[in-house]
Amino acid sequence: MKITQYRKADGHLEAAVVEAEGLRPVHGRTVVELIRLAEATGRSLAEEVEAYDKAPIVHAPPAIPVSPEEVWACGCTYAPSATFRDGELGTREGMYGYVHNPDHRPELFFKGTGRVCVGPGEAIGMRQDSKFTAPEPELGVVVNSEGAVQGYLLANDVSAWDIERENALYLPQSKIYDGCCALGPYIVTPDEVDDPYDLMMSCTITRGDVTTFHGECSTDQLRRKIEDLVRYLMMSNAAPSSSVLLTGTGIIVTEKEALAPGDVVTIEIPGFGKLSNPAAIV
Repeated sequence: MKITQYRKADGHLEAAVVEAEGLRPVHGRTVVELIRLAEATGRSLAEEVEAYDKAPIVHAPPAIPVSPEEVWACGCTYAPSATFRDGELGTREGMYGYVHNPDHRPELFFKGTGRVCVGPGEAIGMRQDSKFTAPEPELGVVVNSEGAVQGYLLANDVSAWDIERENALYLPQSKIYDGCCALGPYIVTPDEVDDPYDLMMSCTITRGDVTTFHGECSTDQLRRKIEDLVRYLMMSNAAPSSSVLLTGTGIIVTEKEALAPGDVVTIEIPGFGKLSNPAAIV
C-alpha cells in the first residue's frame, strides 16, 4: 500500500491511500495518528488503513506523507560517503571510514523535527552562511515507538557541507535548519517492498533546462542492515512513534555541483514515485 497526506481546503493535512485514479482519503486521520493507532491495536499500518470505510477519490497533489515528531539520520553507511568525507573534507584521517566499518558503532545524528521537513514541491533550504549546500538522496524508514518498520519513503538529507568541512563539531549546524529535510511523495508499506536492499535510487539536479548533476546508486551497497540502524536508534532512546530514520546516501554531489537558488532536485526509486523540490535560501 502507498500512503500519503493531502492538504484539505481548510489547510489541514489528512491521510490518503494512493490509487491509480487519485487519492482516497482516510477521513479524520493524519498518518501519525494512523501509525499510533496501528501500534495500539497490534496491526500493521496497511491493516489499520484497511479498517476504515472507503471514501470518494480526491484529485489533489501529495503533501508531506508524514509529519514526524523526530527525524534521525545515519552517516557513512555507503562507501562513497565515507571516502569523500575522509578524502576531501580535510577532517581527521579515517574518522568517517571508521564509522563506515560495520564492526563499529554506526553514526547516527538528530536531523530535526517536523518543523524543518518539507514535502513534494516545497522548497528545500540553503543556509545563508553556506556556499556548498548539497542534497543527499536517501531511503527513509518510518518506525513506531517499538522500532517496528511501518514503511519506506524517499528522503533528502540536505546538508551544508562546507560548514561540516570547517569542523566536524559543526555537524548540527550543517544538518539542522529550515527546509533541511524533504520527505515524499508517499510511504510504501513493507508488504510492497520485496527487498529494501535491491532498490535503484537516482538523483538529478536541474537548473532551468540544464542538468547540472545526475547520479545513481543501489541500496545493495548499503553496508549496514536497516534493522541494525533502527536498533541503535532505539537504544536508550525512546524515539516516538512515526519517527523517520534516514539510512544514508551513496550518491555524492561535489562542490562544483553545489545547489544554487532555483535548482530543482529530483530523487526517484521505481515504485516509490519522485520527490522533487526547488532550492531556496532560508
